[in-house]
Amino acid sequence: MTQNARLERLLDFLRRSPTPWHATANMVERLEAAGFRRLDETAAWQLEPGERVYITRNDSSLIALQLPHGPLEALRMIGAHTDSPGLRLKPQAPQVAAGWLQLGIEVYGGALLAPWYDRDLGLAGRVHVRHDDGRLEGVKLNVEQPLAIVPSLAIHLDRDANNGRSINPQTEMPPVLLQGGEDADLDRLLRSWIADQHGLEGVEIIDFELALYDVQPPSRVGVDGELIASARLDNLLSCFIGLEALLDSDGRQGAVLVANDHEEVGSASACGAQGPFLGDVLKRVNAALGEPGEEGFIRLIQSSRLISCDNAHALHPNFRDKHDAAHGPAINGGPVIKVNANQRYATNSDTSAMFRDLCRQADVPVQTFVTRADMGCGSTIGPITSTELGVPTLDVGVPQWAMHSIRETAGVRDVDYLTRVLTAFVEREEL
Repeated sequence: MTQNARLERLLDFLRRSPTPWHATANMVERLEAAGFRRLDETAAWQLEPGERVYITRNDSSLIALQLPHGPLEALRMIGAHTDSPGLRLKPQAPQVAAGWLQLGIEVYGGALLAPWYDRDLGLAGRVHVRHDDGRLEGVKLNVEQPLAIVPSLAIHLDRDANNGRSINPQTEMPPVLLQGGEDADLDRLLRSWIADQHGLEGVEIIDFELALYDVQPPSRVGVDGELIASARLDNLLSCFIGLEALLDSDGRQGAVLVANDHEEVGSASACGAQGPFLGDVLKRVNAALGEPGEEGFIRLIQSSRLISCDNAHALHPNFRDKHDAAHGPAINGGPVIKVNANQRYATNSDTSAMFRDLCRQADVPVQTFVTRADMGCGSTIGPITSTELGVPTLDVGVPQWAMHSIRETAGVRDVDYLTRVLTAFVEREEL
C-alpha cells in the first residue's frame, strides 16, 4: 500500500466525518468491507476463534475485535476517541437579532474559539424523527453547504480586538443563518435536508444533536506537501491510523481497536472511556473464548497491553518557549511518547520500553513529550482506561500544531510512521 493511497484515504475520511456519528459510521463501512461482523449488545453472542467482529454504542463509539485463531491469552489494544471540540446547537436553537435568524450554541470541549470567526460553516449530527406509523428512527445529517457564519466585529468598532480580548460564547458566537428569519422554522429546514439525504418525507422532528463545522476540505500544505491541514485531526487522525493498522495486520493475534466518544468532555458517559463499554465487551468475549470467571478475566487483562493514541503538541516555531527545551517533538519526526509524573498520561518505563522496541522493529523514529514543569498538562483516554480496566498502558500520538482549533496541522510522514508501529504491535507475538 503506497503512502499516497493512504493519505488520500485519510483526507476522504476526515472530510466525511464531521461528527462522531459520521466517523463511527465510516469506520464501520471499512470494517464490514474487510469482513468484520456486527454484534448487537442486546443479543446473545456466539463467537468463534479467528472471527473479526465489531460493536457500536450510541452510534458514536466503536470497538473492533480481531479474535485469535488459538487460545485467548492476550489482547493488543489500540485506543482513540471520535469526538473533537466545537460548537453544538442548543435544543431550542433558533433566535432572532437585528433581522437575522441565528443559532444558539454551546461550546463542546476546550475549543479554541477565535478561529471559528468568518468561516463557512456546515451543519451535521444526528436527528431523531417520528414516522407516520409512530416508529422512531435516528438518522445522520450532514449539510455540507456553507449555510452559516460567525462574523467578526470590524476592528474600527473594537480597537482592542488584537490585545487579547476574551470571547463570550453566549453573546458573541451565535452564527447567522438567514436574513429576515423572524418566521423561519428550523424543523422545516431539518425535514427538508433529511428528505434530500434519506428520502424520508413527512417525518416529525423529535430531537437532535447537531454541530457546526468548517466545510473547507482537508488538504496537503507546504512546498513539498509535507503537512496535512484539516479540522478534527485531534483525534480522527488516531482513529484512522488505528483502523489502518488493524486492517493491515496479518490477523493472527488477538487485537482490539476502541474509539470512544466524549473524551473532550471528560469521558464520563456510557460510551466514553470512563464508562463500562470496553469492560462490558471484553468480559463477554472472555466468557465466550477465554478462561472463565473473574480470575480468568484479570489474567487476560494483565497479559494485554493498550496503546492509547491521541495527538501530541509539536514544537511551534513561533512559540518555542512553550516546550521544555529537551522535549519539543518535531512534525514528521515520528510518533511521540507522552510522559507525566503525575499520571496525566499512563506511560511508564515498562510500556514505553515496549513501544521503543516496536519503533526499532518498524524502523521508525520516536520522540518524547513532557510538559514544562511550570505549565499544566492535559490528559486523554489512556489513564482513564488503565484505571477502569487495570491494563498496562502507554500514551502516544502524532505531533501536531493548533490543537483544538477549527483547523489543525500535522505531518504527512508521521501518519505512515505511526501506522507501521501499530501494525507491528498488532502482529507482535509476545507482549
